[in-house]
Amino acid sequence: MIARSDHCISRKDISNAALKVLYRLRDGGYEAYLVGGGVRDLLLGGNPKDFDVATSATPEEVHKLFNNSRLIGRRFRLVHVRFGREIIEVATFRAPAGSDGDDHQVAEEGRVLRDNVWGTVEDDALRRDFTVNSLFYGIEDFAIRDYVGGFADMEARQLRLIGDPEQRYREDPVRMLRAARFAAKLDFTIEAATAEPISRLAHLLDNIPPARLWDEFGKLFQSGYALASWRQLQYYDLTHHLFPLTAMWLNNDADGTRAHYIEQSLSNTDQRVAEGKPITPMFLFAVLLWGPVSGRARQLMNDENMSAVQALVAAGAELTGMQCGRIAIPKRFSFPMREILQMQPRFERRKGKRAQALLAHRRFRAAYDLYVLRGLLGEVPPEDLDWWTEAQANANPPLQPGGESRRPPRRRRRRNPRKSKE
Repeated sequence: MIARSDHCISRKDISNAALKVLYRLRDGGYEAYLVGGGVRDLLLGGNPKDFDVATSATPEEVHKLFNNSRLIGRRFRLVHVRFGREIIEVATFRAPAGSDGDDHQVAEEGRVLRDNVWGTVEDDALRRDFTVNSLFYGIEDFAIRDYVGGFADMEARQLRLIGDPEQRYREDPVRMLRAARFAAKLDFTIEAATAEPISRLAHLLDNIPPARLWDEFGKLFQSGYALASWRQLQYYDLTHHLFPLTAMWLNNDADGTRAHYIEQSLSNTDQRVAEGKPITPMFLFAVLLWGPVSGRARQLMNDENMSAVQALVAAGAELTGMQCGRIAIPKRFSFPMREILQMQPRFERRKGKRAQALLAHRRFRAAYDLYVLRGLLGEVPPEDLDWWTEAQANANPPLQPGGESRRPPRRRRRRNPRKSKE
């Protein structure tokens, strides 16, 4: 146990919503602790985006205490308690994955399908993934319960799995992505035994539902450390199982130009997050898929005698479908992503109404940003890039970087109600 005098967490740094949940559970006669990333980030001097609570109360008991709550999940039953826009996630103490129980199911390869066997706080600490995520902060004495050595690992800035690493990765292969993400986000090293199985077991990610990998994509690449996350994924041979088409394209990169193109785009994304500017996954996927799609389009132009635009349309549809087999990109992102890929040949026409029409396109700025990055691949003549850079800078109204052109909506003409339609 780490006493209050030996750590830096103060109640004033914890959201009022989380404190309300903790106190009401305690007053209801249940154990309750702040746990997970909230405790970890407070110890590191950060500002957690959300707070999670672990308790001895069952989901049904939690739900009865809070009118502003709802039960969620089947694989992992949880309770969400809502306070305005803030949601506090409350989980019941669970027993380790090896425990017997009617509500614990494991697939043949070791992946946990259901995990709703309740246990003690000590049990719950042992079933969590990384030691630094298994620290429990209590409001009754303001001390931290540490059952797995997480506090020492925090001070050593080390990421270590609880239990046998290979078994834990087999239980949930997404833990390999979480290891890469936390190492990138926290600037921690991954402990040797925790790191060793990752490359060997990376293929287990192929069994993860694409919808779940979509959630992980957002956490990896839209939180301000996309470049560091990409480098971790590359180092541990994980990119092939998330972006197989992009990984194959990068294999043929003798001079490192393609890798630089990817890394520059991710660095730009991190900069936009740091500046509080919006980002969109449609653009990130456009960057990642441009190389494979353009290569496939050239094949179609040669083999099927298609025009450049026709080939990009066909290649974009084909390869987007393949990518969605790994990461389920929602149509609200995949359709505009394909659109900005298909717009690339239009930058070759700088004269007349076609250039003006392209400048007026609602996806112009996103397409232009991709066009600029293509300059790193040697695909864009410098004089053309300079011309379009000046043209978009002088556009009226101005175009917003990384998004759509901000033009006022067209006003509809009001029909005269007195006018007959005879």
